[in-house]
Amino acid sequence: MAKSKSLFYCQSCGHESAKWMGKCPSCQSWNTFVEEVVSKQEDPREQWKASSEKGAAKAVTLPEIPSEGDFRVATSDQELNRVLGGGIIPGSLVLIGGEPGIGKSTLMLQLGMSLIGMNVLYVSGEESAQQIKMRAERLNLQQSTSPHFKVLTETNTRSIFNAIESAMPQLVVIDSIQTLFSPQLDSLAGGVGQVRQCAAEFMKFAKETNIPVFMVGHITKDGTLAGPKVLEHMVDTVLQFEGDRHLTYRILRTIKNRFGSTSEIGIYEMLGNGLREVSNPSEILISQKEGKVTGATIGATMEGNRPLLIEIQSLVSTASYGTPQRTPTGFDHKRLNMLLAVLEKRCGFRLGTQDVFVNMAGGLTVEDPAIDLAVCVSIISSLEEMPVSEKSCFAAEIGLGGELRAVNRIDQRISEAEKLGFEEIFISRYNNKTTETRKGRIQVKTFGKLTDVFAELFG
Repeated sequence: MAKSKSLFYCQSCGHESAKWMGKCPSCQSWNTFVEEVVSKQEDPREQWKASSEKGAAKAVTLPEIPSEGDFRVATSDQELNRVLGGGIIPGSLVLIGGEPGIGKSTLMLQLGMSLIGMNVLYVSGEESAQQIKMRAERLNLQQSTSPHFKVLTETNTRSIFNAIESAMPQLVVIDSIQTLFSPQLDSLAGGVGQVRQCAAEFMKFAKETNIPVFMVGHITKDGTLAGPKVLEHMVDTVLQFEGDRHLTYRILRTIKNRFGSTSEIGIYEMLGNGLREVSNPSEILISQKEGKVTGATIGATMEGNRPLLIEIQSLVSTASYGTPQRTPTGFDHKRLNMLLAVLEKRCGFRLGTQDVFVNMAGGLTVEDPAIDLAVCVSIISSLEEMPVSEKSCFAAEIGLGGELRAVNRIDQRISEAEKLGFEEIFISRYNNKTTETRKGRIQVKTFGKLTDVFAELFG
């Protein structure tokens, strides 16, 4: 007969301990241990004997493993295909996290309804079947009456697997993993032990049946996925759905992907009838303004393999208090301080008594150093009250000596600027070798120093 026993688990990393500890010896976090009641079998050796009698798995060499190729199921959502690496891998376990109300359930419901011809089982532990139907009707989904899409409201994993066996789906969606509980453990749903156990059961199911599983996960107040850290290690792909709930645009970002790149993003627009894919994000990241405005420039950046043109807005004003403010939004604070030091030391601009505010339009957070030149030009444009041409674009990294450094994938950045109708782009002279044979409508201007760019723009 099974015996009940209490163990303590770290909520940050999942470290197991027989007693409570104030500090986790694994991740060095304080006050993260919680008590979980688990069931222990009589003797683990008996389990090993039972499994050995059934027959253990046989070890094989690599040539003996059949090659299936990189078979993926492409969905109608091109943004989701991009972040997954080209489509859904059979037998993969995908975890999607995000803040409450950001649109995770809406994204999963649209995905399940759009897979025409595939049997999809949508398991919800947070909403009733009537609520899911009301949401589908509100989103005007055409496949709301499709027999291929089935809804199950259950939180017991044993009942879920029984329903899966009878429904025989080709895709399973779990919303959410924190609401499920396994009868093998005596603890409540949402605990560290339950989240780990339920995720392990679905991982085993996905690998044995070759059926992909999508799991929706909650996040903590720190912005990290709730549950033990081992949850992210178990799954194949981790997607982060982020964005301001007060804005319309959402970003689906890849945090981990065993079958593709981890630097891809998908952009959506939240409308009254659901999420809409944004196929050309550069158009929405460049604001529409009347007339020429000082402090506004366009920088060419890269998010994964996707080129983006983003508007950089700067405001420079005399400091009202003793210490000037440096306030970036969507840009690294330390890098802004470095660029301001270069402008003052190498270019002679007096910024020590000025408040500097820098904003990345569209709510994006940009880490690409290729927008350094656009940031510097934007700051000087606001300082000197001289607007920059709306048909100019910038793509270069700034060094500590005031030199323009080359950036990668310059051809893709130039092509994106040309497609959107820009007439000239300013780049580093060290990128000139890759653009010497290029012919197009856009004029490529190369410079070696930051002062040369200012002389060209402002005289």
